[in-house]
Amino acid sequence: MVAGLRGLVDDGHAIIGLGLNSASAEAMARAGATFTETAPQMIHRRLYAADVIVGSLSLLMPGSMLGEVTPVLAQAVLESSARKVLLPLNKRKVEVVGVKGRTLDALIDHALQRCVCLLQATA
Repeated sequence: MVAGLRGLVDDGHAIIGLGLNSASAEAMARAGATFTETAPQMIHRRLYAADVIVGSLSLLMPGSMLGEVTPVLAQAVLESSARKVLLPLNKRKVEVVGVKGRTLDALIDHALQRCVCLLQATA
């Protein structure tokens, strides 16, 4: 996702990788994130300042991602004024009705195009 965003957004936008652990933050840095954060207080601060939040639907489910999504994090995502582009990926047996069985690549492509539209609208 980060590499795709890097190729599509202009230099006026920062891609901030908010990693719930150091491994995910390092992967986002390698993919081209402008910078990354892993500290919970910094993640929350960045969420409130973001224009667009991109990630898995699991970000709204406390206890998901091996317990790394806390109730406070899920609330911070929801309370952010940013637009949320969430991929219907989760391992919590939650089914999103109306979502066609797309491949991960197709979901990422669709999310990237949506992000471009949203960022152009905020420019």
